[in-house]
Amino acid sequence: MRIVIGEGSCGLAAGAGAVHTKLEKLLATDNPKGVELGITGCIGMCFLEPIVDVYEDDGTLRRLVRVQEKDAQAIYDAAMDGDLAPLDKLTISSEEEQFLTKQTRVALRDCGIIDPESIDDYLAHDGYQAITKVLTTGMSQEDVIQQIDIAGLRGRGGAGFSTAFKWRAARDAQGDQKYLICNADEGDPGAFMDRAVIEGDPHSLIEGMLIGAYSIGASEAIVYVRAEYPLAIARLRKAIKDATARGYLGENICGSDFSCTLRIKAGAGAFVCGEETALIESLEGKRGMPRLKPPFPAQAGYWLKPSNINNVETYANVAWIINNGGAAFAAMGTEGSKGTKVFALSGKIARGGLVEVPMGTTLREVIFDIGGGIRDNKEFKAVQLGGPSGGCVPASKLDTVIDYNELSATGAIMGSGGMVVMDETTCMVSMARFFLDFTTKESCGKCVHCRLGTKRMLEILDRIVAGKGEEGDIEKLEDLCYAIKDGALCGLGQTAPNPVLTTIRYFRDEFEAHIDEHRCPAGECRELISYSIDKSVCIGCTACARQCPVGAISGERKSPHEIDPQLCIKCGNCKTACRFGAVQVA
Repeated sequence: MRIVIGEGSCGLAAGAGAVHTKLEKLLATDNPKGVELGITGCIGMCFLEPIVDVYEDDGTLRRLVRVQEKDAQAIYDAAMDGDLAPLDKLTISSEEEQFLTKQTRVALRDCGIIDPESIDDYLAHDGYQAITKVLTTGMSQEDVIQQIDIAGLRGRGGAGFSTAFKWRAARDAQGDQKYLICNADEGDPGAFMDRAVIEGDPHSLIEGMLIGAYSIGASEAIVYVRAEYPLAIARLRKAIKDATARGYLGENICGSDFSCTLRIKAGAGAFVCGEETALIESLEGKRGMPRLKPPFPAQAGYWLKPSNINNVETYANVAWIINNGGAAFAAMGTEGSKGTKVFALSGKIARGGLVEVPMGTTLREVIFDIGGGIRDNKEFKAVQLGGPSGGCVPASKLDTVIDYNELSATGAIMGSGGMVVMDETTCMVSMARFFLDFTTKESCGKCVHCRLGTKRMLEILDRIVAGKGEEGDIEKLEDLCYAIKDGALCGLGQTAPNPVLTTIRYFRDEFEAHIDEHRCPAGECRELISYSIDKSVCIGCTACARQCPVGAISGERKSPHEIDPQLCIKCGNCKTACRFGAVQVA
């Protein structure tokens, strides 16, 4: 029997480390059955963490969810008795399992299954077969790029540019030294796809990068990863060391003439460094600020040498494509968007986590069939796609298919895959302000349109959510949006207005309510709401008064209470504490 604990960042944050420590102590003390204890990365079901997988001797899997340290003894006892029936209360339900069964996993194929710290486990799951095939069967650089071209693989980092085109451009560029770079600077709020791949399957990234490096003629590869991802960095560092020891990195890989090294660069966390030329500047030790293009990185990138940049998810698809053929990848998806795409489901969703689905799947299928719909049976309102560079897609567009062109038509973008779900209690004006506040702070300041334009927009949104909006503010916002899109130097500035434009496009009535009526329809903006207690409902349980941090609620026990509007700071604690719906927001 083998017990495997999910130890991605989400699992560890939920308490997986304590479960592991307890089981390790129990097995170290007495283990007559020879039960093995191991780890894996995040399988994507973040809403069920900590997850413990129990594999019986015949390979049967029993998946235990929401496991806590106190459950370790029961798991140990069941393993020693050889009877897992006592663990039924911890076992995943058939409804919860639909989160995985409705997915098609390519980039995430081994995440949550293999031990990310074991190269032997990766090799046992077809690891490094693709690079071996490339180097030992006579595949040329063009042969490899041709398979990527047939697959129709587009960059998964945001712009969706053809991977084969970029690889050919770098291969054909003249230069005595070429570089292959992985953009793992995942900075979108609500995005954690790249982190999960590195934490759960770091060798798939290495193998994909090796194939890319061979294809363009690069002898050095670099992973630019956020320093805020310490677990990902640690596991990737070990994977690089193990791959080098086994001959998959370094000189004469697989006995061929191809040699390539790989190193890690930890970035300081600037969102603008997700833009490829700003990333290159940072790699060179400069402040991360975008360069003018052309020349493009394929001609003059890192140290002005030909360079190729793709993100983690893009590289994670490469080995699968080489092993299975480009046509197999292209068979999934739509005419213009092939293969699968990974999304990070977060926000007001019932089942948050990582989802990988074929292109062409509808937003409704992802949010409701896989994600289980909205928490607490509330109404779906919108979903933010593409992070701060994306846009809000309303309920009327739920049947939009996941396709680069189809999503662009809504005003949103595919982006790297962040999918933040919002319900009826979300103020769309406040949401637009949130994302614009992020991009304003993250602007590198190089160009005037982005540096000052976003600040002027933020000032207007600040006034609107504070109840001080003025007639003409919506038109001012729109004018600024288009000016910034036209004048900004890089993708960050050019797309920063998207959240504002899409919220105005689909939720203009909310902006008008804030400005004309000084009212927040969602009841979220503090300056525009007030709290009161419905005395016909209040039973005087005092729960609200106990949670009020400023003593604004008064009343005798078992008698209706009331809120002093002069003292109330509108924190919402009273509404959260009330189990009877007596606290009203207007």
